[in-house]
Amino acid sequence: MSDLIFYTNPQSRGRTARFMLEELGVPYETVILGYDGDMKTPEYLAINLMGKVPTIRHGDRIVTEVAAICAYLADAFPEAGLAPAHDDRADYYRWLFFAAGPVESAIMDNYRKLEPDAEQQVMIGYGTFSRTIAALDVAVGKNTWIAGDRFSAADVYAGSQIDWPMKFGMLEPTPGLVAYVERLRARPAYIRAAEIDG
Repeated sequence: MSDLIFYTNPQSRGRTARFMLEELGVPYETVILGYDGDMKTPEYLAINLMGKVPTIRHGDRIVTEVAAICAYLADAFPEAGLAPAHDDRADYYRWLFFAAGPVESAIMDNYRKLEPDAEQQVMIGYGTFSRTIAALDVAVGKNTWIAGDRFSAADVYAGSQIDWPMKFGMLEPTPGLVAYVERLRARPAYIRAAEIDG
């Protein structure tokens, strides 16, 4: 039994965490939970109070929320090289958490056809959908990867926040976003994760 346990459902945000786990190249155990009640059992609610996936258990540590899982795993397994050196993490943190906050919120609000008025744009974290996606487009076009010339956990998360909505027509495919996602989809860990969850 591995000391790294991954709770997921193949039709969930767990696909991003699976991509991260495959990038690590370390053994892990997978527990598939169904949406038909598995996630709401007392046993699982003791692990994840929200009753959702993904969750990882690493020894006696529990981590939920995909961006947190990616950041945690990059630090827990430094030999994988998925986090920059501590003194070079400004862009890494910036874009990882930009994707987790403004990007995800903007995409989901746009999908639900919620358009903030001028007053709401000041209050919400992303301002407008178009401004958020324009910033993301610039970020992925500056370097090979979102935080520089080296692939990192920020690419696993931010890349998934681009890849998934583009697949479902929720995000306009600009040349920069398309080129970035093509690089992402060519990674062996991405391919393995997609095959496992497929």
